[in-house]
Amino acid sequence: MLQDGKLYIGTSRNPDDTLNKGEYLDLKFGNRHGLITGATGTGKTVSLQVMAEGFARAGVPVLCADIKGDLSGIAAKGEAKDWVMKRAEQIGFSDLSFEQFPVIFWDLYGEKGHRVRATIAEMGPLLLARLMDASEAQEGVLNIAFKIADQGGLPLLDLKDLQALLNYMGEHASELSNQFGLISKASVGSLQRGLLVLEQQGAEHFFGEPALKISDIMRVTPDGRGTISVLAADKLMMNPRLYGTFLLWMLSELFEELPEVGDPEKPRLVFFFDEAHLLFNDAPRVLVERVEQVVRLIRSKGVGVYFVTQNPLDVPETVLAQLGNRVQHALRAYTPREQKAVKTAAETFRQNPGFSTADAITTLGTGEALVSTLGDKGAPSIVERTLVRPPSGRVGPVSDEERRTIMSTSPVAGVYDQDLDRESAFEMLAARARKAAEAEAAKRAAEEQARQQPDTAAGRWTLPGFGDDEPAQTKKGGGTRKTIGYQRETVIEAAMKSAARTVASSVGRALVRGILGSLRR
Repeated sequence: MLQDGKLYIGTSRNPDDTLNKGEYLDLKFGNRHGLITGATGTGKTVSLQVMAEGFARAGVPVLCADIKGDLSGIAAKGEAKDWVMKRAEQIGFSDLSFEQFPVIFWDLYGEKGHRVRATIAEMGPLLLARLMDASEAQEGVLNIAFKIADQGGLPLLDLKDLQALLNYMGEHASELSNQFGLISKASVGSLQRGLLVLEQQGAEHFFGEPALKISDIMRVTPDGRGTISVLAADKLMMNPRLYGTFLLWMLSELFEELPEVGDPEKPRLVFFFDEAHLLFNDAPRVLVERVEQVVRLIRSKGVGVYFVTQNPLDVPETVLAQLGNRVQHALRAYTPREQKAVKTAAETFRQNPGFSTADAITTLGTGEALVSTLGDKGAPSIVERTLVRPPSGRVGPVSDEERRTIMSTSPVAGVYDQDLDRESAFEMLAARARKAAEAEAAKRAAEEQARQQPDTAAGRWTLPGFGDDEPAQTKKGGGTRKTIGYQRETVIEAAMKSAARTVASSVGRALVRGILGSLRR
C-alpha cells in the first residue's frame, strides 16, 4: 500500500462497501495546503496523526498543536490494539508497522515541553494589537511605539519594556505627537491596562528571551526522518486569543525567514493549525486579508499549512480557496448553520457520480472521511469515501515519565529552559532617567554656587541688544556663546527629551517589518 513520493491516507470504498483503491497525498503537492474538518469524536486527531507521521517518515519536519494531550502519543511506539488491527485488515493494509517518531515537545509555560518564547519586537504591532484586542486608535499608538523603539535603538523584549515605553509616551504625548502624529493619553492608558491583563493571563511566559529559532522546528534526524514538534496547548487553550496569535506569529516567522524555493519535491515544513476558528474569530478584516496573503505566498517557500477545525465555515472563503488537500469527517446537520456547513463542504469537492457528497458527510462513521487531494497537474481528485489507515505511533497520550525522558534527550534540551534578561528598553530608559537626574542635580548645585558668589558686574550700565542682558558661557577654544535662560524640567522630561533626540538622529536605522508586522531579517 505504501508508495514512494506519496503519503498513504487510507483506502476508499465503493457504494456497495467493497474496497476501491488507496488514497494518497502526493508529496510534491504537500505545500498546496489542506483542511481537516469534522465534528467532535469523528476522528480528526487520528487523521492529523496519520498525516504528520507520513510527512515525518518522508523527511518533512512537522509542527502541530496538541489541544487535548492525546497527540503526544506520536512520540511512542504504537500498539496492536483490537480496533487498530481490525481497521488494517478491513482496508487490506498489510504493510502496517509500529514505530516511534522523533518528537520535540514545546510549551509556552515550560511545563510539558521546552519553553517557547518570542520578543515583543518580533511579534510586531499588528499581532500584538490582535492579542490585546486593541481599537484602531490604540493600534495606531502601538505602531508609533514600535517606530520609536525601532529607530531609537530601544530593544522591546518583554512586557516591562513595552510598559516603560508606553509610560514615556504617555508623559510626553504632546511632544511626540508633533513628530509622529496624535498620541492620545487615553489610548496609552488603555494599552497599559491591556498589558496588565496579558500579564495576569500568563503572557509574560511567552514574551522574552531566548526566542525560538525557526531552525529548531525544521530539524531532520540522521536517519532522514523529519522531527515532529508538538506544542502542548491544553493549558494555552484557556486563553484562545493568545493561542491563535502565537500560531499566527509562527506562520509569519516562517514566511519572513525562509527563502523562495518554488515547488519542491516535498515540503520543507508542514504546519498543522488545530482549532483554526480561534485564528479568525472576531479578527479584523485587515488581519484576515494578510493571513490570506501569507497562505497564498508561503507555499512557494516550501511550507504547507493545514487547518484543522470542526466546521468548514470557520475558515474564510478567501482562505478556503487556497486549501487543495481535503479530509472531511462527519458533520452534524441539526441546525440551519450546520446544514449550511454541510452544503458548503459538499460544494468544495470535485463530485463523485457514485454517491451524494452532501448525504455522505452526515453518515460517515468514526475514522471514515471524504478525501480529495491534488493529483496530476495540481487538479483535485474526485472525492472518495475513505477509511483512514491506523497510525504507526501510539493513539493516546504519553505518561509524564515518558515525556520527561523524551525532553531530557531532546536536541534542544537546556537551550530554552532558562530565562535570559539582557539590557533592553526598560533598563536603557531607567539609565537615561538616572543620568538626567544627576545632570539636573549638578546644574542646580552650580546655580546655587553662582548665587553665593559676589556679582562683579553689579551696578554697571547695560544696553539691551548688545549682549549685556544675557549671561555668557565660555566656549571650548576660548570663545563665548549665548545660552537661553534655564527652565526647570522634571527628571523624566529630561530623559525623554534625550530619547526623542536619539530617535530623531536614527531615522536611517529603522527596521523593516513584513506582511504581519514581524521583523524581516
